[in-house]
Amino acid sequence: MKKMFLGLMLAFGLSGAAMAAGSGFPLDKAPARTNDMAALQNGAKLFVNYCLSCHSASFMRYNRLRDIGLTDKQIAENLTFTTDKIGDTMKAAIDPKQAKAWFGANPPDLTLVARSRSSGAGTGADYIYTLLRSYYRDETKPTGWNNLVFPNIGMPHPLWELQGERKPVFEKHESHGQQVELFKSWESGKAGTMSQEQYDQNVGDLVAYLQWMAEPAQNSRVRIGVWVLLFLAAFTIVAWRLNASFWKDVK
Repeated sequence: MKKMFLGLMLAFGLSGAAMAAGSGFPLDKAPARTNDMAALQNGAKLFVNYCLSCHSASFMRYNRLRDIGLTDKQIAENLTFTTDKIGDTMKAAIDPKQAKAWFGANPPDLTLVARSRSSGAGTGADYIYTLLRSYYRDETKPTGWNNLVFPNIGMPHPLWELQGERKPVFEKHESHGQQVELFKSWESGKAGTMSQEQYDQNVGDLVAYLQWMAEPAQNSRVRIGVWVLLFLAAFTIVAWRLNASFWKDVK
């Protein structure tokens, strides 16, 4: 019993340490817009213009964007490159060898990123939403950028022209006998083409599109599921009344 008790205590201690080590920067809650067609369309435009040059979405075809209310003509004229066909998958234009040389690794495919980045700290959408709003200028890095959510990130800020430049302000605190720096606030720098409110709105649209892209059938599945539950509820009442009618004369 003593050995078992010590083993359990050790296991709980290790799990607590793992949670503390993996907590990282707190994540902001991403807005829920996967049913907002206008938001999804704007997110698709942002994805093609700012993400697809380096990151592929190789499990998504352009013609699937019909599901968010776009016509084939709109897709072809606004969201595809000149060499792409509407039935093609979303492949990045960058050469993988060049990408590895520039960034140290080939940029990952983003088709399922909104699902694969889920953790105990929040959903994958929360992670992306916070990540894209936590970039700051850091001249010590090769790209000139760093990130509070992903320190030493290899990817430069893809939306810096929209958000502009800023720097974090840190406060020093003592923890376990050591001095640590904790994020306090942002210091404004060069302004972007959008206000912070507009930028957050557009990042929310982009994240919504990434959520939708990770599971395009989700909205249809939820809608069908609601009708199935309503049907089962109505049928339960019918079955209950039929059962009462059939057995009313049986004693």
